[in-house]
Amino acid sequence: MKKIQNFINGQLVGLSENYLPVYDPSTGEVISEVILSNNKDFEMAIKSSKNAFLKWSEITPLKRSRILSKFKENIEKNLQLLAETVSKEHGKTIEDAKGSVIRGLEVVEFATGIPHLLKGEFSQNVGPSIDSWSIRQPLGVSAGITPFNFPAMVPMWMFPISIACGNSFILKPSEKDPSCAIKLAELFMDAGLPEGVLNIINGDKQIVDKILTDENISSVSFVGSTPVAKYIYEESAKNGKRVQALGGAKNHLVVMPDANLNQAVDGIMGAAFGSAGERCMAVSVAVAVGDIGKALVDKINEKAQLLKVAPWTDQSSEMGPVISREHKNKILNYIDTGEKEGAKLILDGRKINIQGYENGYFVGPTIFDQVTSDMTIYKEEIFGPVLSVVRAKNYEDALELVNQHKFGNGTSIYTSDGEVSRHFTTNSNIGMVGVNVPIPVPMAFHSFGGWKQSLFGDCAMHGEEGIKFFTKLKTVTSRWPKSIKSGPEFKMPTN
Repeated sequence: MKKIQNFINGQLVGLSENYLPVYDPSTGEVISEVILSNNKDFEMAIKSSKNAFLKWSEITPLKRSRILSKFKENIEKNLQLLAETVSKEHGKTIEDAKGSVIRGLEVVEFATGIPHLLKGEFSQNVGPSIDSWSIRQPLGVSAGITPFNFPAMVPMWMFPISIACGNSFILKPSEKDPSCAIKLAELFMDAGLPEGVLNIINGDKQIVDKILTDENISSVSFVGSTPVAKYIYEESAKNGKRVQALGGAKNHLVVMPDANLNQAVDGIMGAAFGSAGERCMAVSVAVAVGDIGKALVDKINEKAQLLKVAPWTDQSSEMGPVISREHKNKILNYIDTGEKEGAKLILDGRKINIQGYENGYFVGPTIFDQVTSDMTIYKEEIFGPVLSVVRAKNYEDALELVNQHKFGNGTSIYTSDGEVSRHFTTNSNIGMVGVNVPIPVPMAFHSFGGWKQSLFGDCAMHGEEGIKFFTKLKTVTSRWPKSIKSGPEFKMPTN
């Protein structure tokens, strides 16, 4: 049985003798074990990160950029390997896995511009012979706690920018799919990253709590469910740490009567069922406005029935399993609840059965129609391939649905009306908004983050927000008095 250890100070190490099972979601079988780190493992990571920061923070931004450029090349060369590593432990299709690695790679590419991104501001003569300027300096040891659904992309939202800014970084990946993080650290080391600048520590809530309370860690980045995000935020702030904690979502996609119906349906299919719905930017609510509802539901149902659900090893697979047996059962319970509360079940994902993979964690695409805002399946994040269709009489009612929900991560509208589009982008109380695109995920040079209960903290991920989060602002005001020597060689010219 393969044992996955920690990656500390450039080596695979582990002092703990306790391990957790890692499952293949397609078969339900244990494929490896990951170390359940103890206090000594954590102390080793802290010591390594502290020592590395002292030297790494003195490295020029240009040299850091060159190492990041080589890291980018290493990722590109190992794209297939990284994708397979993700798929084996997560279950998502190879194409989904490749796409997620590439989106993380784009953040690395953005971070290579760190010499420019760290430039401050300068004002001359803020007073008589007085100048003022700002500089951004690293925080120290940063930490990231990342979820199972994107074991490559989400860590790369964090550590490349933190490290580019001159910090060292401790990553605590999900114990459900930990292998990709180790491989990324090894590729970064191969690019010339010094030992200890990036450390990987595996474990459970015990390690998370040590990250939140340890005085040597200056900032914490997190992506996960809202209850945990709120806990991370509160505990980090209580212990004087800078924190960005991204939580859950219930993303609405509004379909207006004048929308291109085929484009809207194609967008919903990928956004609702891609990666088995296990992503914070998944579309889980389609809002049908006016009389477009029946045609929209019929077309989604028709396409969803043709969706190929299979393990990632099947090259024709369009959707894989969910992450665990426990999560599968949770999704099935939500479907049961939706039926009991009166939603109209159009397509039932509970009935799926894949020959040879009966013990896998598969849930088929599921569609509910006539969902109302008081139903559990509307209010709560399901994090699975379950789409709720809500009917709205008009645009005003649709916008009210979007704005009244407790989550504010992402939303989209499909329409041919520019006035409606402009009003929606201005007045939707959501952090990321799309027009005629299903998943409005910002590129790496912009920033990713929601509103309301989808983000706790002041800064979003990557882009300029990421640079601000991982640096401290210092402003200098300077005046040079006349030299104490007064010979003719010190005389200033007159204009």
